[in-house]
Amino acid sequence: MKKIITFCLLFCLTISFAQLKLKKADKLFNELKYVEAAQAYEAYLEKEPNPSTEAVAHIADTYYFLDKPREALAWYRKLYELQGQTLSDLYLIRYTQSLRGVRDYEKADEITKSELLKKKDEKEASHFMNQKRYNDSLSSQPSLYKIKAVAVNSSKSDFGTTFYGNQLVYSSAKDTTKFHEKLYSWNQQPFLELYVADRNISTGELFNEMPFLEDIRSQYHDATVTFTPDLKTIYYTTNTLKKRKLLNDKEGVNNFQILRANIQDGKASEPEKMFFNSLDFSVGHPSLSQDGKWLFFVSDMPGGYGETDIYVAEVFSDGKLNTPQNLGPAINTAGREMFPFYLDKTLYFSSDGHYGYGGLDVFESKQNGKLIFSEPKNLGEPLNSNKDDFSFVMEPESKYGYFSSNRDTGKGDDDIYYFTKAKAPCDQLVSGKVIASKTKLSLDGVIIKVFDSFGDYKTEVTTLANGDYLVTIPCGGAYRLEASKPSYISQEKTVTTGTKNLEEIKGVNFELANLDDFTVIEDNKKKVDINPIFFEYDKWGITPQAVIELDKVVYVMSNFPKVKIKIESHTDSRGKDSYNMNLSDKRAKSTRDYILSKGIDPGRIESAIGYGEKRLRNKCSNGVKCTEEEHLLNRRSDFIIIEE
Repeated sequence: MKKIITFCLLFCLTISFAQLKLKKADKLFNELKYVEAAQAYEAYLEKEPNPSTEAVAHIADTYYFLDKPREALAWYRKLYELQGQTLSDLYLIRYTQSLRGVRDYEKADEITKSELLKKKDEKEASHFMNQKRYNDSLSSQPSLYKIKAVAVNSSKSDFGTTFYGNQLVYSSAKDTTKFHEKLYSWNQQPFLELYVADRNISTGELFNEMPFLEDIRSQYHDATVTFTPDLKTIYYTTNTLKKRKLLNDKEGVNNFQILRANIQDGKASEPEKMFFNSLDFSVGHPSLSQDGKWLFFVSDMPGGYGETDIYVAEVFSDGKLNTPQNLGPAINTAGREMFPFYLDKTLYFSSDGHYGYGGLDVFESKQNGKLIFSEPKNLGEPLNSNKDDFSFVMEPESKYGYFSSNRDTGKGDDDIYYFTKAKAPCDQLVSGKVIASKTKLSLDGVIIKVFDSFGDYKTEVTTLANGDYLVTIPCGGAYRLEASKPSYISQEKTVTTGTKNLEEIKGVNFELANLDDFTVIEDNKKKVDINPIFFEYDKWGITPQAVIELDKVVYVMSNFPKVKIKIESHTDSRGKDSYNMNLSDKRAKSTRDYILSKGIDPGRIESAIGYGEKRLRNKCSNGVKCTEEEHLLNRRSDFIIIEE
């Protein structure tokens, strides 16, 4: 009996001791002391074979927040096994992001697809597939970005760059002199401070760095700043304080706030709190639009779509701010959307909720109207990695900028990177159809050649069986399109491309004429099809009416350079035979001379002979009474094609 009692006491003490370990770990977790919390949870879980779902979630989150995806993955996998279909969207994001963090992209996609099928959410599934296809396409084309880490990076956190005239302001925890003071419990590093540095315009390197606006420095975090266009006002993120001490919410959590101060002669005025700051939630990462009329920021305030959302507030001319508005589900997800930057109607931001490479990735979204944004697009590698990539800023001409990342190849925790951006390729599509001018039937095998405004050849395509073609040509230029096919007259058209990438210019159609379109078969001979040529009485000079018809012959010979002809001139039977013979011969040679005057090679006219009345087409020979119309049939000039 005594042994049983002793065993029960030991069992109860063991349970109580384990519960104390868990309680300690939970306390550290709730206080955001993740380094210590990880150790405490490991100590508890080492001897707990059946931990609670909450404990598994907490240790997974602890490693997730410490940017240890492999350790986090082990526990998120266990959480997924425990919860299955009941796993929340937030934890699905963290699980798949941990998979991406270790570059297991295939498994991350497999799990996401499986969960989307279970949810039967077609809109979300379409969004996932669209972003995945776009990301996959990035691997087949060269990146616009070239990156390099700047030399001022330390072994601690350096991030949050913002242009300040010709200088750069950023946040850093590199002041190691503060190690004797209280450290930030999240990662055991010194608190962030603001620095300003000069920029090397050629290389992007930072130098002459020094503390910035020390008169607004707190004893805690001061980071992520933005300036009005005149550089006279600063907005920045800092801890919520009261009399220089942390002011926590009811659960003991200290949230962030945005403060604003005026700058004059290198000094800052007394900071002003934004009216939407709250003790109960965080606001931070302020970023003004280029004209200073819109303030974008991040918050986890109630009513959002996920962990942190991006909001925007209008800034009036007197500096007052309008009520903040959530940017909506096109931008915000169940995960984290952070570090907004707005330039030329494009919002750049970081997210772990949209499809990416792992951790926070930088995305861009075009603004199409007030609070209407296009589907975000990943900026791709090398700017994005399988770790956190964030705090993207770019100069107004979009040629260079800076971002931050905690990728493995960095020098410290978070590092600052300089990037250059090449001009994005811009091409437009030109499409149309080619048909035969006479039959209106589609023509295949027609070559469409493209020449620029200097006449230089650029590219070519061939029409399909249905006569359609589609050719890609550069944006912002004037181009000549030439459609050609053997035995057809080439045709040209001009187009002027715009500036929108992949926009299509439709309906650039061609109708090509064949030699047969200009000929007729008479007396088993192929002849150029013209109206009768009339000459003045007893003359052989070319009349204006004759010019019209002879120009048709010139057109055929000019456009079909292989064509050779012979000219035959005929009269009716009226008049003397010898006279008619002589007159017709002069008329034949007169038409020949006109054709040659238009630049036709003499070698392409075999002969020009007059036959008088020897080759009548009807009964109207000498002495036969005929109508004028019947005699007209015999008065003719034939341009007979002998070679084509």
